[in-house]
Amino acid sequence: MSQPVYNSTDTLSATAAAIPTVAIVGRPNVGKSTLFNRIVGSRRAIVGDEPGITRDRLYGDAEWGGRKLRIVDTGGILPEEKDLIPAEIFRQARVAFDEAAAIVMVVDGRSELAGPDLELVRLLRKANRPLFVAVNKVDSEKQSSLINDFHRLGVKQMFPISAEHGRGIDDLLDAIVAVLPATVDTEETAETRATEDPGPEGADPSALHEVKVAIIGHPNVGKSTLLNCLTASDRAIVSPIPGTTRDAVDELVEHNGRRFRFIDTAGIRRKGKTHLMAEKLSVVMARKHLESADIALLVIDATEGVSQLDASIAGYAHESGRSVIVVVNKWDLMISGLKKSGRPTKAERMRETKRPGDREAYEERLRYELKFLNYAPIVFISAETGKGTEKIFPLLEEVAIERRKRVTTSEMNRFLERVDFERASVPVRQRVKILYMTQASVAPPTFVLFTNRAVKLHFAYQRFLENQIRAAFGFVGTPIWIKNRARD
Repeated sequence: MSQPVYNSTDTLSATAAAIPTVAIVGRPNVGKSTLFNRIVGSRRAIVGDEPGITRDRLYGDAEWGGRKLRIVDTGGILPEEKDLIPAEIFRQARVAFDEAAAIVMVVDGRSELAGPDLELVRLLRKANRPLFVAVNKVDSEKQSSLINDFHRLGVKQMFPISAEHGRGIDDLLDAIVAVLPATVDTEETAETRATEDPGPEGADPSALHEVKVAIIGHPNVGKSTLLNCLTASDRAIVSPIPGTTRDAVDELVEHNGRRFRFIDTAGIRRKGKTHLMAEKLSVVMARKHLESADIALLVIDATEGVSQLDASIAGYAHESGRSVIVVVNKWDLMISGLKKSGRPTKAERMRETKRPGDREAYEERLRYELKFLNYAPIVFISAETGKGTEKIFPLLEEVAIERRKRVTTSEMNRFLERVDFERASVPVRQRVKILYMTQASVAPPTFVLFTNRAVKLHFAYQRFLENQIRAAFGFVGTPIWIKNRARD
């Protein structure tokens, strides 16, 4: 099978009206995510033997037969299930096939047709969209007879496929493309022109850059609630059950002419706390998406305070060079003085000596726990009520600009002349003479020192210089990397 061309845009964009959406639906553990990954040509969705891994809607773009397609993967649907998570998965899936131009129902060719399959077909027919049945796990021609039982579904367009091996998917895609309406290119063409047009001379180039924002934190701190609040949607499933989010869910938002792609990652846990393979993979994917982001929103549960795990997650972001904004969520609970049952947390012990809702005292404690993030702005919010979240977008805009700020070499050398390096508490044998300094790159801002001898910069010397750079030039919310070279 020829491989579809993958486009890195993973969610609905401004071209959604021009590009038809194909929804992949079915019961749990039939291979929907494997088919999704095969079509978009990327391991975008987590795949495993455990049923119910996919929960939120996942989007990916592909091209087939000269047509662009937007593919959406959904969680396993059990229409009659009343439990919270299955019911929320069903709601997310309903959104997917309501917006779709065509629907692919995936069934397991090695399992017998069941009542939930018949119920799902009945629901899909009500959507009044072209419907295709992909009988998965038919790995060879000898197994083609496996599809016979599924004719009872009453769907004419039926295709034996193997999502894992790519067998039969080209025939399925050919049939889908044949029934799709002609695309309307007006919006896409307009967006392409806007992207190619550099804008007026002197315009901020970072305004044209799509800013990727990863929402990170340990399980159950309110990351999905924050995503829904910032995007004004029910994009992610929210529940009190830790670990609800597994795949990274993202959404594109335009604010004041700047585009932000928010990525809600799975809650990062300690290795010893992850038991299911899906949980282990979701943590790996969360770190992967963090490393591809520009800015990390580090979400802290105000009622718990900063834990060792929070500090470790913050360390991931700092060491990978991501800009960071610390978001203290559930601040409304701190102000109200509500307490959780069980052993008191650090935040609660602090409240015994400080009045509830003492923001300055809380921030002082947080800064102490996260010393290495002294450059990160802090915002206190309630994602559930939306209070305080209006401060996040201005901070994101500021940090996005600071992350890509560039200082000229002449400015850096004038700056060096003003710095009193005698104030840096560094052993004499480890001191160096800085001949000149230049900014080598941005995102994160990286500076190169040219010194009189080859020696690793002492930590205190590097920290002193970083503080001086921040005092002179800002770089709010972003780490600064400093490297040194001996002059030849």
